[in-house]
Formats: sequence, C-alpha cells, structure tokens
Amino acid sequence: MDVQAAAAVGLALLLAGICYAADPVRLFDWKVSYITAAPLGVSQQVIAVNGQFPGPVLEVTTNWNAVVKVTNNLDEDFLLTWNGIQLRRNSWQDGVLGTNCPIQKGQSWTYDFQVKDQIGSFFYFPSLGLQRAAGGYGGIIVDNRSVVPLPFPLPDGGDITLFIGDWFNKDYKDLKQELDEGKELGVPDGVLINGKGPFRYNNTLVPQGIDYETITVDPGKTYRLRVHNVGTFTSLSFRIQSHSILLVETEGSYTVQQKYTDFDIHVGQSYSFLLTADQNPTTDYYVVASSRFTNGSLWDRVTGVAVLHYTASKTGPGGPLPNPPNDIFYKEYSMDQARTVRWNLTASAARPNPQGSFKIGSVNVTDTYVLRNEAPMVIDGKLRAAINDVSYRSPDTPLRLADYANISGVYQLDYPVKPLPGPPRIGASIINSTYKSFVEIVFQNNDSRILTYHLDGYSFFVVGMAYGEWTNASRSSYNKWDAVSRSTVQVYPGAWTTVLVMLDNVGIWNLRASSLDRWYLGQEAYLRVVNPEPNNKTELPIPSNALFCGKALVPKNGTTNGSGLSALLSPARFKWTMLAILLCFLLI
Repeated sequence: MDVQAAAAVGLALLLAGICYAADPVRLFDWKVSYITAAPLGVSQQVIAVNGQFPGPVLEVTTNWNAVVKVTNNLDEDFLLTWNGIQLRRNSWQDGVLGTNCPIQKGQSWTYDFQVKDQIGSFFYFPSLGLQRAAGGYGGIIVDNRSVVPLPFPLPDGGDITLFIGDWFNKDYKDLKQELDEGKELGVPDGVLINGKGPFRYNNTLVPQGIDYETITVDPGKTYRLRVHNVGTFTSLSFRIQSHSILLVETEGSYTVQQKYTDFDIHVGQSYSFLLTADQNPTTDYYVVASSRFTNGSLWDRVTGVAVLHYTASKTGPGGPLPNPPNDIFYKEYSMDQARTVRWNLTASAARPNPQGSFKIGSVNVTDTYVLRNEAPMVIDGKLRAAINDVSYRSPDTPLRLADYANISGVYQLDYPVKPLPGPPRIGASIINSTYKSFVEIVFQNNDSRILTYHLDGYSFFVVGMAYGEWTNASRSSYNKWDAVSRSTVQVYPGAWTTVLVMLDNVGIWNLRASSLDRWYLGQEAYLRVVNPEPNNKTELPIPSNALFCGKALVPKNGTTNGSGLSALLSPARFKWTMLAILLCFLLI
C-alpha cells in the first residue's frame, strides 16, 4: 500500500471514529477585518472579528469539538492562537508559526479541535507580529458538563466577560517598526476595558467624548466576571469601588475562594471572580484597571475606568478612584497575593495530569529546565530578547510540518535548558523534551520589568516564586499540596518562578513571553514532545486542510519540494477518501 493509500486508510478510521463520536460539534464562521475606532479619542485601524472589537465569545462545553472557519480580510498574513486551550494530541491547530503556516490575505482556513477535559476561562488572539496590539482577541468559555457541579452557586445575574489591557494610539505596524529600529515602545496611551476608553473621572487625563464600558447589574444579584489581560505588556490592578470580588477560577482551575479589594492581573492571564451587587443601589461605581510596577507621572494616564451601573441608580460614579495597592515600601505585596491563588482540591472538574491524589510532591521530577532572561540586548546588530542567550527566530517552514515531512535544516535540537557561558545568538533552536517526563521549569527574570510566560498545550503547577536567584535550596519553599494549575504565570523582576508540568501531550509546543514586545524580539522557545513508541497513536494525523509553506510548499504539479508530502487532492487521495466516506455511511 502506498503512502497516499495508507494515509487515506487512516482517514477512514478517523471518519469511522467520528461516525460513532458522541461529543457535540459547534461551528463558528469568523471574518477578520479592519475597522476604524477611536477608543482613546484618536481614530485608528483596529482588528475586528465579524465586525466586533473585541471579537465574539467562543463558548463550548467540556469535550465538545470546535470548528472555526477564519477568513483573513487583512492586508497581511494572520493566525489565531487559543490561549490556555490544551489541544490534546493536536498541536496542528495551535495557530503559532512553529506549527501552522499563516493564513494569507484573502484566504480562509478552518481550525478543528476538541476541548478535551477542560473547563474555565480563556481567550484567543492573533499570534503574528504585534497584531494583538490592534485587537483581534475574544473570549473562550468552557462550561462544565451538566453532571459536574460548580463549586459555588450558579450566579443568578449571569456571566460577564471583561478584556483589560494597555493600548497605544499608534498603529500596530508602526509599533513593530519601532522595535525593528531598536527602540523601546515607551509608555502606553491608556488602558481599554472591552475595547473602550476610560470614563471621564479626570478632566485633565481623559478628553471629552470618550466611549466607556458600562456594566449593568441588578441589586442583590451575583455575577461571574471573567477578566482577561490582553494588553501589550502592562500588569494591571483590577478593582471595583466599594465592592469586594471573590476569586473562584483561573485558566481552567477552580481556586480556593478568597475575597479581594484589588487584584493584580498580568499580561496573558485570565481569572473568574464572583461579584455581588450588594452596595447602595442608587449610585454607580468605578471599575478600574490601572498600571502596576511603573514609575512617573506619565503612567497616570495608563488607567482604564468603566462604570458599574445599578439598575436602580440615579447618580453616576463619584469621588476619587479606589486606591491602588500601596507597596512602595513592601515590594512583596503582589507576590504574596499571587501565593494565595491556590487550587480548590475539593471541586469536581476536569483536572490535568498527574491526577489521583493530586499530591504532585509524590511524583519524581525527571528533568529541570532553568530558563533565564535578561533585558533586551543587541545581537548581530539588532535589538533582541532572549532566554538562556538564545533569541528565537521563526523559520519559513513550521517546525511541526518539517518534522512530519522529514525536512532537515529547519531547526536545531540544541536549546540549552540551563544558562551556559557563551555569546548570545539568534536561531531556531528547540528543546527536545522527553515524552511523559515530569519537568521542573524555573523562570529566572533578570530583566527590570515583570514578565509572564505561557506554555501552549499544557497547564502547569505553580509551586514557588521568590525574589533573588534560584538555587537547589529554593525547592524547600515549594508548595506541593495545592499549587494552582494554570498556563500563564508571572515572574517578578529580579525573581524566579517555578512550575511543574507532565509532558504527556505529544506535539511541538510554544513556550513564550506573553509581553508582545519581548515575544516579538525573540523571547520564546519550542518544546518538542515525541512519543518514542512505534505506531504512534498519541497524536492526531495532519489535518486534511493543512496549509503548506516554506520548504514544504506544495507546487501546482502536485509534488513537493523534496519533502515527501502527498498532494492534498491527488487521484489516489480522492479514491481512498471516497472509500472512507462510504465506510462511514455503512457504519452509520
């Protein structure tokens, strides 16, 4: 049997599985385009999904399948990535340059993935260049199955999604050019809440005519707020005047429930809070997202303000904004708060591996990666950011596609998993990880700015963080009982954060700084997780609609440039595909 026939037989078996599958499918048809908006009073081009900024919410239930057709109506390439969705066995759908060829302008591509064994709050966003700085993002809600109870009463007021993030009045392409010219981006022009500018709480800082977000609530009711920091690089303090917020979930994990008057949300992170409208219902209140870990009066403008409006209210919000955290003399305020975010071990929900007792301390660590970053530096005449002195540059051929097609020379398996002496370099080096290893990843932040790191395809256990340099002795401070499981974690300047992760999801997965400027400048890596067993059944086959580019580009004559890939619609593939469809109907 030739390669095409074998591939089609695999497709037949896949279709047979689909015939018997009980998990529902939700279809989404999204058109990505530019629209004109002026969130801070300056007219500019933003990226919308189906004409919406922010884009529509993708809502599914645990184990459902999402089929998302994306049509790119921009003037450049585009990809969406699914921040926190694990894409079990399916890195082909990750939507980053290590796994996918870009969707070219005027073209469409359909993502097809299952939200396997997950619940919670996530978001999607454009992964190319600085496109997220222009929008293109939206929420993802993964609901519990009906047989799995929530660890809190169902909020009688409903569900509210909030996107907070810093914003520049400059076009995102101009921001990209500034980085290419070796410049820093400087101070953002403000903070948006759901794509809108601040309520005019200050006549000097906020010009007239700004459209602001209003959150309407009924007195006495409780609401679930899903808050995502989708900004460029600024950490934000989230708070609501005169109200407390109850933390219940972060990035797919139910947390120990605790009340806060203010809460730090860092770039790329998602949280769920319960808000009860229990204050004086005849007035409105400020909802604030203001910059953290910044100095100087220029940052005063980097404050987003929405209005919490009670339906019985007769008066708008008034008085000063609720105070931000005062940690000038105690820099561990935010870190102490982060340590209070712990896993709710009694909640019923989908859980990451290792499962069972949930005592991650009983699992032997098989590998340790110490990943250290510095402030941006000049490498080969260009401003670059690096991890362990390696600044990543995406090759023209996606890494996973190169693996599939046995194309050599695309990347090197020489990424240092510990800092090594030597000059910094630029390259497409990746970490060759061991399947089913339990890995300790230490993020050491030697930059002067707070950073966040995200790992696609996984949730990891946040077991420790502290100021100073990590050493082996630091392990004595780890929380190995109820460490929260999430996909994006902050690392404070001059500090370290350690996570533990079971590498049981086959594929090539992106590990990145969530700050857009650091990511764009090369502060990322890829983990290559391959099942060494023959007849690998732990990864889904390459999708039939896969895009090809670089050295794997499929020319019009139906052959590849020495890659060994079969043509997508060749006569042999067509014949076997028709047989597969017939088999599906016979099985039904």
